[in-house]
Amino acid sequence: MVNLLAQFSDEMAAVAAKARRSVVRIVGQQGSIGAGTIWHADGLIITNAHVVSQGEVAVMLPDQTDTAYRAQVIASDREQDIAALAIEAVNLPTIAIGDSHRVRAGEWVMALGHPWGVRDAMTAGIIIGTGADLPEMPSGREWLALGLHLRPGHSGGPLLNVNGEIIGINTMITGPEVGFAIPVHVVKAFLKESLGAQAIPA
Repeated sequence: MVNLLAQFSDEMAAVAAKARRSVVRIVGQQGSIGAGTIWHADGLIITNAHVVSQGEVAVMLPDQTDTAYRAQVIASDREQDIAALAIEAVNLPTIAIGDSHRVRAGEWVMALGHPWGVRDAMTAGIIIGTGADLPEMPSGREWLALGLHLRPGHSGGPLLNVNGEIIGINTMITGPEVGFAIPVHVVKAFLKESLGAQAIPA
């Protein structure tokens, strides 16, 4: 049992280390810090609409912490809390896209972001539930309900499955042990509608 736990721990640490290369910091004019997920290698970044709602923001890449890229908001939906940013950069590392339609309650997941300004932090837990009729949440929108410690600064960062695939975008906290993420298929639909089919990874 100890060996199995050690192996699982090592594998999850490796998944997190790889994914961190695609998680950016988004800094607002008032010093607020959120997260973003590199979606395309040519500078397309996904985050929450509330992360970029206070005007101009800068993006810091994980391997260039002293370089700030001016970000342009190219699409935003406040109701769904999704925004797409563009920065002038190329050859950025991305995360493989998972299938959020197949996510089930009880699955192990990991959320990356910058809680309280701590860079590239990870928290882990399980899926509580999925769907459009979850308690505490507006009906008619699809969610992933999470049993893990999300904090301010996780918003806009990726939610990963055990294979290191992105299955959602962290978005909201409703209690000490409960958070919510936007399923990645909802993000893909938003991008297709806003930016066209070229915004959807193969």
